[in-house]
Amino acid sequence: MGKIAFVFSGQGAQYPGMGESLCGISPAAKEVFALADSLRPGTSAQCFSGTAEELAVTKNTQPCVYCVDLAAAKALEEAGIRPDFAAGFSLGEVAALTFGGVFAPEAGFDFVCRRAQAMQQAAEDNPGAMAAVLKLSNEKVEALCGEFSRVWPVNYNCPGQLVVAGDPEQLAAFQAKVKEAGGRAAPLAVSGGFHSPLMESAAGKLLEALGEIPLGKPSLPIYANATAQPYEGDMGALLVRQVKSPVRWQETIEALAAEGADTFFECGPGKTLCGLIKKTIKTAKAYQVQDAETLQAALEASRT
Repeated sequence: MGKIAFVFSGQGAQYPGMGESLCGISPAAKEVFALADSLRPGTSAQCFSGTAEELAVTKNTQPCVYCVDLAAAKALEEAGIRPDFAAGFSLGEVAALTFGGVFAPEAGFDFVCRRAQAMQQAAEDNPGAMAAVLKLSNEKVEALCGEFSRVWPVNYNCPGQLVVAGDPEQLAAFQAKVKEAGGRAAPLAVSGGFHSPLMESAAGKLLEALGEIPLGKPSLPIYANATAQPYEGDMGALLVRQVKSPVRWQETIEALAAEGADTFFECGPGKTLCGLIKKTIKTAKAYQVQDAETLQAALEASRT
C-alpha cells in the first residue's frame, strides 16, 4: 500500500438510518454523535430514524452528514488506519478540517450548523437548481455556460462529468443546449444552486462566523475544493470561498495521486466518491466506510 487519503462525503448522500450501526461498534464514532447531541439535541435521532424528507432539508442534511463523515473517519483511526492526506467534497471539507485539527470538535460542529443555515437561507432568497452534464468535455460545458448570464460550472467531478448550477429557467434552456451538443444533462435533487454566485450571501455570513471561531494548524495536508491544493495561508478565507466557488474534485484526486496516494477511504454515507475516484485514477483502491459492515470490509480488504 502506498499513501492513504481519507475523503469525506458531501450533501446528497444522506439516507435514513445512517451512522447508527457505526455507533454500535465504535466508541469513537459514538462520541461524535454524543457531542452533536449536546450541541444540537436530536441530531442522532434525525440520522438514525428521521425520514428521507427530513434529512433532505439543508439545515438538517449538513450537520447529519458531517456527523457520519467524522464518525466513519474516527472509527477507521480507532482501528489503526491513519491517513497521509484528507479532502472532503463540499460539506465534507468541514469534516476533513475537523478531523485534521483545524476546527476543534465543538467548533467544527458549530460551523457546519451555521453553514447549513446560511446556505438554506441563500437558496430560499436566490432560488437555483443543479444538473450533472455527461458526455461532453469540460471546455464544451464551460462554453455552453458562457451563453447564459446565470448558469455556472460548479462541480468538476471526474472525466466526463461536470455539474452546473444556475437560475432554474436558464438552466432548463441550458439543458436543451446540452442535448443539441450531443451530451446529457441530469437534474439533481438539491434545494439550491450551490457553489455558485447564488451563494454569495451565505459566504458573507460564514465570513462573519469565522471571526468567532479559532482555526488551528492542520495535522496533515487537507486539500481545498477551491484550489485542489492543501490548505495554507488564510484558511478562513479559503473555506468561505469554497461555498460560492467550484469544487475541483477531479483535480484534487489527481493531485493526491501525484503525491503518492493510491488508497482512498470514503468516510460518510454513500459511495459516490469511490466511483468518482475510480473514474479519475483507474489504478486507485477505494473503500467506502459508512456503517459497521463496510467498516469491517474496508479494514479486511486494506490489510490483505
